[in-house]
Amino acid sequence: MQEQSSQYAVGLDVGTTTVRCVVGHIDGTSPVPTIIGVGTAENSGMRKGTVVNMVNTAQAIDKALEVAERMSGHQINEATVSVNGSHIIGMSSRGVVAVGTQSHEINQDDIFRAEEAATVVQLPANREILQVTPRSYQLDGQENIKDPMGMTGVRLEVDAHVITALVPHVKNLQKTCEMTQTMLHGMVPAGLAAARAVLSEQQMENGVILIDFGGTTTNIAVFEEGDLQHVSVLPLGSVQITNDLAIGLKTDLDIAEVVKLEHATAVKREANAPEELSVTVKDESYSFKTEDIDMIVEARLEEIFELINNELKSIGRAAKLPGGAVLVGGGANLHGIAQYCKQSLQLPARLGSLKGFGGVADKIENPSFATALGLMLLDTNSIRAKQGTTHTASEKGSAQNLKNLSGHIGNLLKKFRT
Repeated sequence: MQEQSSQYAVGLDVGTTTVRCVVGHIDGTSPVPTIIGVGTAENSGMRKGTVVNMVNTAQAIDKALEVAERMSGHQINEATVSVNGSHIIGMSSRGVVAVGTQSHEINQDDIFRAEEAATVVQLPANREILQVTPRSYQLDGQENIKDPMGMTGVRLEVDAHVITALVPHVKNLQKTCEMTQTMLHGMVPAGLAAARAVLSEQQMENGVILIDFGGTTTNIAVFEEGDLQHVSVLPLGSVQITNDLAIGLKTDLDIAEVVKLEHATAVKREANAPEELSVTVKDESYSFKTEDIDMIVEARLEEIFELINNELKSIGRAAKLPGGAVLVGGGANLHGIAQYCKQSLQLPARLGSLKGFGGVADKIENPSFATALGLMLLDTNSIRAKQGTTHTASEKGSAQNLKNLSGHIGNLLKKFRT
């Protein structure tokens, strides 16, 4: 990487309905990058997180990058990119190796070999490992070791969370980015990128679920004891609420979207709420029964959060995460969604905070920018790791995760080119 480009970190969130780009300037004196560029563009080339029209998606990426470039004054040639879709699946795996040195002291090579052993799993031919996240290690029967480096033993085991994805979907996204002359610095599941932006170490240690409520997908990531425990992508999002309103209210989609943005609520209204609500679209006024709007929204939210709760039940964490739930994504803008989440999942719930950044940070305070911001932060950590200027233990861990991720995706991309 050239010296000039190494001073900028770029997060590119290629969402189903919107592409978002965040550019950060890396100042060697500050651990937090300054936001200098933000770009957005509507995307019509994807369905439920996967590319169905490469040209349309590439045009959306190009437009978002162009806006971010104009604002930042920096030409974007590479970025860390989100990968999305219900084809992304997480699974547990264990790797076991014999310690290689005569002194039986664990070194980085032993840890790497153990993690590589965890990737030896039976997968269909069209599925590849996207990321391996170590949870804990076991050394000669001693369990729950977080970092075995320097310890002495004979048999090293690792309990890891392995995330896999369908090769064609990842390949199509990679090709689409190449059409815009954007090199992939790394590819990260959208939910994990959003978690990087809004979750604290304490929350991840206590136990927390990140809910990225997007347009047509909902990403969830569960952390406990500081490690990733579960990841899943549900093929439902806030667009389904718009579609339901259009059908239930017998109106056009653009009108239904305005109804959702202006009047939809996830919680019960006050007793003196009006019986009808009006919206104005293209100088035309439309009125709908408040009761109908509420019934339609509630039905869809009930379905989405039932699926989320089922994911928690599958890992034995339903109503058992002290850190609660943190909501991000465009769907998190729905009025009262945090309160609804609290009641539905029986957990503390709040919207993810994207504050604390300088520059044009006011442009990214909306929860819909959580993934793009997280990608930019991961890009920052990776750049600093290469320069040897990582600032904190947390950043070192994130940079190492992204380094591992980039290695796996690099091997994947080599296969694409052969």
